[in-house]
Amino acid sequence: MSINPIRRVRAKGDAFSIGFTLGQAGALSFRERGLGYERYQALSARWRGSDYLKMLESAARAAYPRYVREIEGIAAGLEQDFETTFLWNCMADLLLPGGVSSATKNAAAAGCTSIMIPGKEGAPAVMAHNEDGVAEFLGACLWVEVEPDDGPVWSSFMTPGSLPGETFGLNSAGLVQTINNVTPNDLKPGVPRQIICRAILDASGLDEAIEILKRKDRAAGYHHNLGEAKTGRLISVEAPASGCAVREVTLPQAHANHLICPEFESLKQTINPNSRDRQETADRLIAEGALAGGAEAILFDETTPIYKSPQQHDTRTVATSVFMLFPDRVEWRVHETPGDRDMLSGTMHVA
Repeated sequence: MSINPIRRVRAKGDAFSIGFTLGQAGALSFRERGLGYERYQALSARWRGSDYLKMLESAARAAYPRYVREIEGIAAGLEQDFETTFLWNCMADLLLPGGVSSATKNAAAAGCTSIMIPGKEGAPAVMAHNEDGVAEFLGACLWVEVEPDDGPVWSSFMTPGSLPGETFGLNSAGLVQTINNVTPNDLKPGVPRQIICRAILDASGLDEAIEILKRKDRAAGYHHNLGEAKTGRLISVEAPASGCAVREVTLPQAHANHLICPEFESLKQTINPNSRDRQETADRLIAEGALAGGAEAILFDETTPIYKSPQQHDTRTVATSVFMLFPDRVEWRVHETPGDRDMLSGTMHVA
C-alpha cells in the first residue's frame, strides 16, 4: 500500500456547491493536520481580524467574486468559519511573524520543481512537476475533477482547505499549469495569489492566462509554468507582486523556488539553499541528457534531493505529475511515490 495515497474527488454545480464538495472531502485532514500547523497558527495569531486581511478579502471579492464563493463553500464543507478558511488561503500573502521554528521558516521558502520540455518532430510538449508540501499533508491530498455550471471543465491537485489551482492542474481548453513557490519581499494589499491561480484554471488559453498574471493588483506571486495543447506553446512566468516576466520555453528547462529572471535581480527574496541546489542539479542533469529517461529521471533524483522523501527534508514531495500536450488532448499521470507510479491518470480532450 502506498505511503502517500491521493484520493480522486469529483464535483459539479455552482461555485458554492463545488467548494462545499471539495471542503467535505478534505475536512477530516484539515482539522487533524491543518489547524495545528505552526505556520498557520502563527499567521492566524498575527493577522486574524486585521485590516490587512480585510483588504485582501475586499480585493478578492472585487476582482473574482466567484472564487471567493468557492472558498465560502470550502469553509462550509470543512465546518469552519470563512475567516479561518480565507486566512488559510492567504498564508503566502501574509508576513510570517517572528518566533516560529527554523523548520517552519524553511518550509515557507521551499517547495516544488518543474520541468518543461518543448515538443519536436511530432513528439508532444511535456510539463512535469514535483509538488512539495509540509509533511503533515503527505497522504492527505486530493485530485479533484470539476464540472462547473460556468466555465471550462478542470482538474487540479488540491491540499485540504485550499482553493485548487496553486499546485498543478489543467482544463478543457487544453491549458496546463504547474506552480512553484517563490518568496520575494514585495507583498502588498491586493488579490491573493491563490485566487489568481484559480482564475487561470478558467482561462481559455495562454494569452488570457498571461493577462491575468499581468494584473497590477496582485498581493503576492508565484512562478507559473503554462502550456497550451492546441499550439504546443510552453511559457514560464515569474510573477511576484511587483512585476511579471514572461518567457517562451524553446529548450528543455527546469525551475525551482526562486526568481531567476534578470528583471528581478534587484528584488530582495528569500532563497532556500535546497532550492538553489535543486535548480543547479536539474540544470546539470538536463545538460547531461538525463531527459532521455523521461522527466522522472530528474524529478526522482534523491541525491540533492530534488525528490524529497520522508527521510531527507522538512518538506515532502506529495505528488509528481507529468502532462503530455497533444493538439487535441492532454494526457496526464500522477505518481504518488517513485515506487507508486501512474496511480492516477487520464486524458483531457480539448473542447
